[in-house]
Amino acid sequence: MNPNRRQALRRLQRAVFFAGLAGVALAEPAQALSLFREPVQKPAAQEFGFGPRESARQMYTVYLRPTEVLRLRKLQTVRMLVLDATGRPVDNARISVDGGMPEHGHGLPTQPQVQRSLGGGMYDIEGLRFSMGGWWVVKLSIETPTGADRVTFNLDL
Repeated sequence: MNPNRRQALRRLQRAVFFAGLAGVALAEPAQALSLFREPVQKPAAQEFGFGPRESARQMYTVYLRPTEVLRLRKLQTVRMLVLDATGRPVDNARISVDGGMPEHGHGLPTQPQVQRSLGGGMYDIEGLRFSMGGWWVVKLSIETPTGADRVTFNLDL
């Protein structure tokens, strides 16, 4: 192959490569990310909402009780109620918060904290923020002397 033809072929290969990158960059975020990871199955409609939600090992039942309508791009506090397997309020649990947008492949934009028990099984999740509309997952890890367990909430905002 002559040098001019080889150089033209390389230019064409680069152009095709960069056109492909541009196509990924201009795609919807969920579509672009789906090229690089397994698709995520959205739960059924009855799996969405503020609860009650039973923890994975059925040790706790948790309700989210927002004190106001959840809004996008706003720091907010969400109250929750934690009950044990017999329905009694759980006080003084250590609770951590995680979550994100499964379809977009990113976590929460903030690091929400549960500071302390308010009594009667009530706690406040402080610093929760949702940066865009869509399916969000809020995961709570609950630890007491009885044991540790996790509960997941699916929210459509």
